[in-house]
Amino acid sequence: KKRTKTDTREGSVDWQKRCVALEMQLLRFRLQAGKIRELLAEKMQELELRVTESDQRAERAKKQIHVMEEKLKHANVQPSANVQPSESENSVFRRYQDLTNQVQEKDAVIKRLEVQLEKQILVRAQEAKIIEEKAAKIKDWVTFKLREVSVYPAAGPFTHLIYKNITVPVYTTLKGKATQISSVPLHDDDSGSEDDSGSLASLRTSTLGPERKGSTPGSPRAVKRGVSMSSISSESDYAIPPDAYSLESDYSEPEHKVQRTSSYSCESLREPEMLEKSGYLLKMGSQVKAWKRRWFILRNGEIFYYKSPSDVIRKPQGQMELNSSCRIARGEGAQTFQLITEKKTFFLTADSPNILEEWIRVLQNIFKVQASSPIAMETTTAKPTVRGWLTKVKHGHSKLVWCSLVNKVFYYYRNQDDKLPLGQLRMCEAVVEEVDRSCDSDEDYEAGGRGFLSSHCTLVVHPREQSPTYLLIGTKQEKDTWLYHLTVAAGSSASFKVGTEYEQLVGNLLDVEGDPDSALWRSESLCFCKDGLRSPLTTLPSEALQTEALKLFKSCQLFINVLVESPSIDYHMSLAQNALQVCLTHPELQNEMYCQLIKQTNRRTPHNSSLTQCWQLLAVCVALFLPQQHFLWYLRQYLQRHADPRSEVGKYAVYCQRSVERTLQNGEREAKPSRMEVLSILLRNPYHHSLPFSIPVHFMNITYQVVGFDGSTTVDEFLSTLTQRVGMRKPHLSGFALFTDDPSGRDLEHCLQPSVKICDVISKWEQALKELHPGKYEGTRIVRLMYKSRLCFRAQAKGETERERLLLTYQVNDEVHQGHFPVNKELALEVAALMAQVEHGDLDRPAPSSASCSSPQPKTQQILLQALGRFYPKHYKQDCSMDQLRDLSERLATKWSVLRGCSASECVRIYLTVARKWPLFGAKLFHAKPLPLSSVEQSQVWLAVNEDGLCVLDYTMVSHLLVTYSYQSVITFGGCRDDLMVVVSQTKEQGGGKKIFSMYSLLYVQTQGIVFSMSKPKV
Repeated sequence: KKRTKTDTREGSVDWQKRCVALEMQLLRFRLQAGKIRELLAEKMQELELRVTESDQRAERAKKQIHVMEEKLKHANVQPSANVQPSESENSVFRRYQDLTNQVQEKDAVIKRLEVQLEKQILVRAQEAKIIEEKAAKIKDWVTFKLREVSVYPAAGPFTHLIYKNITVPVYTTLKGKATQISSVPLHDDDSGSEDDSGSLASLRTSTLGPERKGSTPGSPRAVKRGVSMSSISSESDYAIPPDAYSLESDYSEPEHKVQRTSSYSCESLREPEMLEKSGYLLKMGSQVKAWKRRWFILRNGEIFYYKSPSDVIRKPQGQMELNSSCRIARGEGAQTFQLITEKKTFFLTADSPNILEEWIRVLQNIFKVQASSPIAMETTTAKPTVRGWLTKVKHGHSKLVWCSLVNKVFYYYRNQDDKLPLGQLRMCEAVVEEVDRSCDSDEDYEAGGRGFLSSHCTLVVHPREQSPTYLLIGTKQEKDTWLYHLTVAAGSSASFKVGTEYEQLVGNLLDVEGDPDSALWRSESLCFCKDGLRSPLTTLPSEALQTEALKLFKSCQLFINVLVESPSIDYHMSLAQNALQVCLTHPELQNEMYCQLIKQTNRRTPHNSSLTQCWQLLAVCVALFLPQQHFLWYLRQYLQRHADPRSEVGKYAVYCQRSVERTLQNGEREAKPSRMEVLSILLRNPYHHSLPFSIPVHFMNITYQVVGFDGSTTVDEFLSTLTQRVGMRKPHLSGFALFTDDPSGRDLEHCLQPSVKICDVISKWEQALKELHPGKYEGTRIVRLMYKSRLCFRAQAKGETERERLLLTYQVNDEVHQGHFPVNKELALEVAALMAQVEHGDLDRPAPSSASCSSPQPKTQQILLQALGRFYPKHYKQDCSMDQLRDLSERLATKWSVLRGCSASECVRIYLTVARKWPLFGAKLFHAKPLPLSSVEQSQVWLAVNEDGLCVLDYTMVSHLLVTYSYQSVITFGGCRDDLMVVVSQTKEQGGGKKIFSMYSLLYVQTQGIVFSMSKPKV
């Protein structure tokens, strides 16, 4: 059943695609039917015209015959047998016969056409009926499949755009803290082993009583054998967490380090390498995601693990084969790492950071990593200048590696996705040269046995005090690119003529330190030219990118030369977005983009709209990404030369200077500029505003605050400005967070992380809206930002501001209105009256009169109905009649009147005092469906997450608590395929009802896994 459910969920995306395809096919059928109807109408109209013309001709013929008959009567001619008819009479008679024949022929044609028309009508009607039947069947099938897909709803398009390649991480509990052990959901084969199937059985049968004979933790016999407390407790499948042991204890487990007698030599390591090791590690199980203590032995490139050191003579619990494709990924904590093999991923935890480093160091030695420390090898987060596959040759050994030049360090990796490099070369003051292979022949390469060709280009990199490294490159374009960037990184570009003419001139400017009086600034290649580009300005690694660079130039020309007017502003926006998206997709073109824009603005005359629009495009560009190496220096020097607040162009240059510094501070963007961003730059000079963009942030009390930001503003900076303006504390103190709505219109909210940039959020939201509704809401609908409480903690109540309490009250009342907060009908009326007093103040009720002594005035009645609609639980009034609603209004008015004179802050205080009496006040509720294998019997439940733990509530009655799990009992939680997995442990009493609290004592632990189905954004 589980596999069937899994297959259904995994196929949901395919069904959805199939449904979309069938809907398109249905649309084509309908279009064909429409065309058939149009063709049939044209044919019928044509036949009707022909029939009408035939009737007209027949009518004219009848009239002519009638005229001729009249003429014969007037002539009184009586033909006889003896008198021969005259020629005129004969001609008239022949004309009469001809006309009669024509009328008969026309009648026959009309009848034939009528028969054909009837046949065509029948045929078209049958075809239309068949098409309608097919359309109805397709519609029913699509509806059925969509109903199936709705059982396990897939994440919307916006989800994949906001959270690109969205993955749900997995956490475990270490030292009382949730530690991330994987950035992706777990699968069934992760950390699998032979003993997993019997883990629960061994759990129930594994006991250790005081009467048990043998070594005890403190016995000399145990110490002599090197058996620690952990080795004894490891007989249970579920180990005591590592923080239960003290590193200074006498019972720390033995760590054996065995040296190989003959280890391979490595130039980067002076001491003998450790290639074998043994010791205790915690390993996560595959079926039940809990930690199990195992004794690991690394020997001969394989890892075996047992329950204890005494079991090494038995069959191992499992093994891990290590090869060149294996890699290590560090977890979030200092003691956790992943060992990723070809078949499985193993999650391992050491008892201390030192032990973890030893294991990783030995594993890295096995993988033949040349760097001395795994910590020093972690690649910097800086953007690589150039990257690609190269063949590295050193000491006669060659290997195809993925290479990346970051700043002045050349890294090489086993695979493109690896985070830990095999090694690195410091390019500072290194010698980079091209090796002439023109004299070599193909036979020489074939004799070498490496499969190289003489067409390969070769570069040699000779760092200081190291042996040279050779790089074999496949094409001339790649060779030129690597040669230029490696030479620049080595700092020797001035002595070697490498790169394009434009790049050489920029290098010469760098050599003279950008002297303002230098003639290089006036070089023809650096200045504006009316002629188009015939070749790229920078060195690019492929012909495809060179072609793309020329297309990029044409797009820039269209943006610059077409005047920005109201009818064409969308055209300019599309050009800018598409061009910059190409640069984001191909980072190699980013230097090219800046060089083209600088060339188009350098010494361009006259100063017209084209020059201004070029600077506008540059102003949009600097907020997204920056050029690399000395092109960044060149950009800064160029902006400094043109910065002048007295001119329009100079103002754009000043703004670009500010934007460059902000991009360097907060990093580059992920998405192309949004419509709002481009339009703001085009419609007004951003120099006049330190924060050129603004957007409203909505609150739960139906108010909003407009906040300004720039292209590099992060959510954290944005919220800092917002909280200062509205008088609230920082988000980490108040528990509030910034949310966005979903462009699909579904009831989904996306919480924004502090490091995300506001402009990226807006851009991805607009892109998702465009894909969901092409052309429907273009420029009319924008993202909605909401600032609300994400999770309440009791400690946050201390120091609350008036604004925080007010917004929290409105948010709690929204939960009451939705039925997510347990209140009875009487209490619901009282809290509705409190909210009405906060919203409207005192109820204005006129004094009773003889005319109407009981019913309120229409205006008052409208206010009361509005208060019921906003503040009263909707499930209480959904089946109420009009009389019952009037009665509710009267009761609300009575309770409201009691609050006369009570201030809004006092009502808020009373409201929160009442609401905080519910134990789950401030908890975040999630609608979930427990899977069949879970211990929860209900088909639908609420998951309530608060500071004390995880609670499962009845879906129909929020006040009914099904089960509670404290955070101390949570072992692992996170993504499991497309669902949410929670692994918890429940401690049972031992002996005669006495609970064991000592951390060294053994507890009987029953572990169970609970899996809930919900949409991926909520997971």
